Amino acid sequence: MLERIILTGFMCTGKSTVGRLVAERLGWEFVDFDSAIEATQNQTITEIFREHGEPFFRALEAKMTAEVADRWRVVLATGGGWVTHPELVDRLRPRSLIIWLRARPETVYERHRGQADVVRPLLETDRPLDVIRAMLGERAPLYEQADAAVDTDAREPEEIAEHIATMVGH
Repeated sequence: MLERIILTGFMCTGKSTVGRLVAERLGWEFVDFDSAIEATQNQTITEIFREHGEPFFRALEAKMTAEVADRWRVVLATGGGWVTHPELVDRLRPRSLIIWLRARPETVYERHRGQADVVRPLLETDRPLDVIRAMLGERAPLYEQADAAVDTDAREPEEIAEHIATMVGH
């Protein structure tokens, strides 16, 4: 029996927005890992990265994974690097549908540029598109292990959410 929908994918692929919409359509709970971590730490993701580093943040993702492992009827929007820790994926895989929200590097870059109020620590560089391409290249084999992939390029969040809800029979 399906208990969870897990949205994975690179930053700016729509995990938070689409996840919230899918949860609404299904009448399920929604958990955004980044928002939940910010709330528990009383810091933004940027502050966490700057003050404590990426390994500390990944440890917080592991803790969040443990906290949601027993929940059912929940849509999870994981962090973009969550898949780099296969043990976390394996912990939630049973009774879950893992969906990779996929976007081209150029789409990610344009969405990132359009979110001036959102700081993405890993893209704080002179060449963010190059970083996006490199990171996507490294992570693609991990994202490809999802149960399904849904392209988000040139698609509205509502359309993507409807597609995912249909995938689970709603």
